Amino acid sequence: MKQKFGYALASKQLVKDRMTVRFMYRETPDNVYDSGWRFFSGFESDEYVNNPNNIGIYDISTIIEIDPDIVPFLDMPAGSVFERAENGILFSASESFDFN
Repeated sequence: MKQKFGYALASKQLVKDRMTVRFMYRETPDNVYDSGWRFFSGFESDEYVNNPNNIGIYDISTIIEIDPDIVPFLDMPAGSVFERAENGILFSASESFDFN
């Protein structure tokens, strides 16, 4: 049986170009279908990310197909923030992200 995680916001660049997730964070979900997760390639500019046309709503299974390395983190609580290490292999908690 396929596990259902809900939906997430992700940059269209990450999904269209099937890029590795390099930055992800979890907010309090907006509704029962929203996982609260937000995924980015880490190469998007602030201008790109701030344009709502560049962000899409995707089933998390779509993001998992692109980058299965996110799976161990999906049960982390709202307020969790992770960045992929410079070597591109490991995720670590990020202390520099501000939810405000």
